[in-house]
This record gives sequence, structure tokens and C-alpha cells, in this order.
Amino acid sequence: MTDLVLYGHPDSGHACKVALALSLAGVRHSTVWVDIWASPESRPADFLVASPFAEVPLLVIDGTPYVQSGAILLEIATRFGCLGGETPEGQRRGRELLMWEANRIGMCLPQLKEAQRVKGQGFPQGAIEWLTMRYQADCQRFATLLGDEPFFHGPKPGIGDCAIWGYTQWLSEAGVAATHVMEGWLHRMRALPAMRPPQTFFPE
Repeated sequence: MTDLVLYGHPDSGHACKVALALSLAGVRHSTVWVDIWASPESRPADFLVASPFAEVPLLVIDGTPYVQSGAILLEIATRFGCLGGETPEGQRRGRELLMWEANRIGMCLPQLKEAQRVKGQGFPQGAIEWLTMRYQADCQRFATLLGDEPFFHGPKPGIGDCAIWGYTQWLSEAGVAATHVMEGWLHRMRALPAMRPPQTFFPE
């Protein structure tokens, strides 16, 4: 039996991506809550050994550590044949969506969320406006990528949906609004039986 341990925190959208993927796939695993707001050296020793940057998420599969949320999602999809990993076409779609998310909407939203938390302190002049402009452009591409399907992978969600969910779940916390298309997708994601609040994915 495969042993999986996921290290994360409910405030990490990247960790939430992986937790959601494991939940959707029905893959049994245990979780370890890591305080991302504390100094790195205070985090669990086994976590520090396995995570080179002391960052979440960290997924340990049979003793082997996997880091970086996009890479972990691909590992889950291909290893367990799920969430788009069942076919070469689904894997290709997943890779494309993960690359888009990481370089576009998954870049601006975490920064906008942090800017709201610290009330803009530490952000250079014009940075928040620039990030907001990027988000607005990403909203248009979001609609293009989704098309007429309920999810980014078609009738059912896949790893691309998990990745994009990571920070779009916190649009209000980022100080931005959802488009009509985005709101529809968010509603369908929230209605998934495997969906959980971040605090439930990562109980302290």
C-alpha cells in the first residue's frame, strides 16, 4: 500500500491545490500542518530535510519527497491515472494549464492577496496596479481556456482545475472580483463532493 504524507497550511493556495487533487482522486493520505508564518527553522525537522526551501506543499510518497505544486500535481495524475492523467491528451492538457496558471493567474493573485494582507507595505509604487492589470488580462484568457465546458478538463475537473482553484478561491481577499464566467466555474468547484475548506484540508 502506498504511503502518502502531505505537509501544508490552510493559508497556502499551493498546498490547497495538492490537497484538493488528492481529495478528488480519492487517494488516501495523512497531513502534517506546517506553520508557514513562523520562522523556517521552527518547522518540523523531517520537513526541513525533505523540502529544500522549507516551503509547502511537500508530498512524501513511500519516503520520496516531491516539491513544487505543479510537479506534485503531475505526479499524482500520472502515478494514479486520474484527473487528466488517464490519457496522453489529458496529460498534455494538464501540463498546458499548469504552465499557464504558474506564469499568469497563479502569479498575480498570491501577490495581490499578500498586498491586501500587509496593506501594500513593501510593494513598489505601481506594483499593485500592474498586478491588477495582469489579473484583468488573465480573466479574459480564463474564459478562453474554459470555453463551453464546465471544467478546464471537460466534463470533470482535473489537475488544471486544482491548480487554478488554488488562489481563485480567495478573490475577495486579493481585492479583485470574479467575472461571470469565473463565478460559474467557482460555483461548480465549490459544489464538488470532494471539496473542503482549507482548514479542513489542513487541521492544526
